Amino acid sequence: MVNLIDVFADFKTGKNIDRPTMVRVLEDVFRTLIKKKYGTDENFDIIVNPNTGDLEIWRVREVVPDGEVTNELAQVSESEAFSIDETVGVGEECYEQLEIDDFGRRAIMAARQTLVSRIMELEKDEVYRTYTERVGEVITGEVNQIMKKEILVLDDETGNELVLPRTEMIKGDYYRKGDVVKAIIRKVEMRNNVPYIMVSRTDPDFLARLLEAEVPEIEDGVIEIKNIVRLPGERAKIAVESHDERVDPVGACVGMKGSRIHGIVRELRNENIDIINYTNNTSLFIQRSLTPAKITTIDIDAEQRRAAVYLDADQVSLAIGKSGSNIKLASRLTGFEIDVYRNQAEYEIDDVDLEEFGDAIEPWVIEALKGIGCDTARQVLELNADEIIRRTDLEEETVHEVIRILADEFEEEQ
Repeated sequence: MVNLIDVFADFKTGKNIDRPTMVRVLEDVFRTLIKKKYGTDENFDIIVNPNTGDLEIWRVREVVPDGEVTNELAQVSESEAFSIDETVGVGEECYEQLEIDDFGRRAIMAARQTLVSRIMELEKDEVYRTYTERVGEVITGEVNQIMKKEILVLDDETGNELVLPRTEMIKGDYYRKGDVVKAIIRKVEMRNNVPYIMVSRTDPDFLARLLEAEVPEIEDGVIEIKNIVRLPGERAKIAVESHDERVDPVGACVGMKGSRIHGIVRELRNENIDIINYTNNTSLFIQRSLTPAKITTIDIDAEQRRAAVYLDADQVSLAIGKSGSNIKLASRLTGFEIDVYRNQAEYEIDDVDLEEFGDAIEPWVIEALKGIGCDTARQVLELNADEIIRRTDLEEETVHEVIRILADEFEEEQ
């Protein structure tokens, strides 16, 4: 008998379909073939050797005296049975081995096509199941194809195709075919009956997995990552907590002379990573979240989830960060909307109260600026336009006009 499993070995090579499953599919396909030819498969045995792949089909019928056959599917005459097996007699079962060629060339081709289709479906299901269990795992792959909106990556471990959308890439990521990519499996779904495996380099969990790989204390459970927030490729903040008072969580994550964190920073295109010690003390946690700025005082409205922090003049820009990155991440990390104010005693001697600009700036605009703690011209100019827009909801054009008017005042004085 032809070894059919070997005939379809090319569909199994490199796939994760186990041999018993292949055998079961083969049996199902040939039972369907038998039903089409004989109308039923009740009197047929299909035997597949799981080790060698050899397949045998046996037709089993009861031997009855000549002329007394009433059911040709279940009975065979004594004379016909003798021509098949001389040792069987009336009342016994006659086993007749069928050859694949008995089913006809067209039927065999149809069976082959069905088997190929079934194996491919099994392969898809297995890929979907495998990667669903691997969501959140970091993979390393090779860039196979570069497209307009995404990059196709071949998983080094399985050879399967993964999708890295451009929206999931870090600013500064640039790849050519053959380059090695490291990313986290973020989402797995079936699209048009084909597994779609999306990987990401911007997901906060990607940073978490990289940190776990570098810091054994995290994997051992001594240090816990409480929260991670990111502006991919720009800045990230990580809150960590130690369950062993002898272990400094920040120091352990950074490593001797930054040895543990430097590799992660390089992988993330020089993303600035702040690691802070988590605490249940809300005021202290907010202060730590605004690192490297140093807070003078802080007022917290727990019900509204807002915090007003006051700093010296030279600390305001540090608290806000480039394009507001520091304060945005601090707000996301702590869950509090944070408003930054400069200490009242730190007004510049040559500063000008906003009320003095009543003839050039609309009163409602001045009120909006004062609502975020900007009572003077220099306080407004210390904030960038994006931060003012975010905190006041003023139109971009209005904000830029205000900044121009205030800046012109000081230029004229000089």
